[in-house]
Amino acid sequence: MAHNLIPTGDATAILPCEGVPPITVIGTQAIRETFDDVCLQQAINSRCSPGVSNVVLNPDGHLGYGAPIGCVMTSPTHIYPGPVGVDIKCSMSLLQTNIPADAIIDRRVRRAIIDAICERIPTGAGRGQRSAKKSRRIPTEIGARSLVEGASEALLTAMGIPAEWAHRCEDAFHLGHNDTQDAIAERVEWHVRSGTFRDVPTKVSQLGSYGGGNHFGECEIVRVGESNRAKHCAEVFGLKDGQVAFLSHCGSRGIGHNLAMGQFRALQSKFQKWNIPLPGNDKELVYAPLGSDEANAYIDDMSIGANFATVNHMLINSLVLEAFQEVLPGTTGNLVYFISHNIARKEILDNKIEWVHRKGATRAFPAGHPGLKGTQYAGTGHPILLPGNPQAGSSVMVADEGARLSCYSVNHGAGRILGRKRAIRELDQSTINESFDSMDILTNCRNYPKDEAPAAYKDFEEVLQSVKLAGLATEVAKLTATFVIKDGDAADD
Repeated sequence: MAHNLIPTGDATAILPCEGVPPITVIGTQAIRETFDDVCLQQAINSRCSPGVSNVVLNPDGHLGYGAPIGCVMTSPTHIYPGPVGVDIKCSMSLLQTNIPADAIIDRRVRRAIIDAICERIPTGAGRGQRSAKKSRRIPTEIGARSLVEGASEALLTAMGIPAEWAHRCEDAFHLGHNDTQDAIAERVEWHVRSGTFRDVPTKVSQLGSYGGGNHFGECEIVRVGESNRAKHCAEVFGLKDGQVAFLSHCGSRGIGHNLAMGQFRALQSKFQKWNIPLPGNDKELVYAPLGSDEANAYIDDMSIGANFATVNHMLINSLVLEAFQEVLPGTTGNLVYFISHNIARKEILDNKIEWVHRKGATRAFPAGHPGLKGTQYAGTGHPILLPGNPQAGSSVMVADEGARLSCYSVNHGAGRILGRKRAIRELDQSTINESFDSMDILTNCRNYPKDEAPAAYKDFEEVLQSVKLAGLATEVAKLTATFVIKDGDAADD
């Protein structure tokens, strides 16, 4: 059935839902035309689910697992695995170096850095430290601590990662359902006893690795905006105009996927056993009332996966810095920020505690938000890392007061416009490869993945325009890609 979006501004609209308040939609008219009926129906199913108080559909919205990718869902009473997704705490991180852009103009230098990174950081499903000859082999007992501690300063130090990076994370660690680390430790022990974690050494060996699909590492040139606000935010964030930075997109790898799928199966079994109606008749929209054993188990598992994802990013950035230092001695680097886009968090919205589920959506707290009290970002708002595509560039933004409209969230990137199978079927490989060559963007792939080609994604400038016109966030800096690490065969140059 067709769903009618009712415009409320240049880049805002509402999607009516029977019996409940409407869904907030962020996007210009051009972006709203990219939402197909399946995506909109998923948003409606989510909004009409038990205990849900709000749903926001962001400009990158598209078909997801139960709920659309690119949505925000809030509830004071229930927890939902679907609006978190199967890659728990899939995230972005940005490393700023002291290298000037001119130092990597030479393709041979960039190729050497690509090789040095790939020697340290594996890519692809199931790949771990053993498949990269210069990886940092993390002892199993230390790697296992990541599940419980997250990026604690003590654990980062034990792994050879700067301890101060813990303060550059949206959340350096996650606690269990009762706000204790003990609950996480007990849940990990339960998984080991029950056989869920049959091979802990292999699982934790994925620390410091990229996955497949849309995960990537990307070398950037930072271009800070001209406004006084942009320059001030850049100074607070640690962004350096005209210098090289490195943007990473990855999540909780096999551990997060296993935990998420285990939770879906467990909850679906309960729904079937107790004959509970499924929202929208969609088995991917299972849920659990807060305080129940099922909700507690999900929150604990989500936190385990989230802790692993956080440490994975910290190690990736440390290895990237090491690779740059091998090729360009004297390189220094600092983490700008680490921020997730597949997570549920307790936050205060309109003076009420809500579980804010962000699925393909990024937190966006502006200056003065209580969630930033006591941090270095209290006076500016925290960095928002928005990847576009290698050819269109990416963006670092900062939230405005208008982000309240979207439950203090923005999109997590451009969002797909072509499904993977369609992109593989319709896009031409030689055209994709030539487009990267013509823009002088190197990759580690002989053939850049067709399903990850820029043409498979929405117009990033239109997406950014939607965020700006809706009053959600302002751009601080543009990031221009010079090379990309993806899951693919080693390239020849």
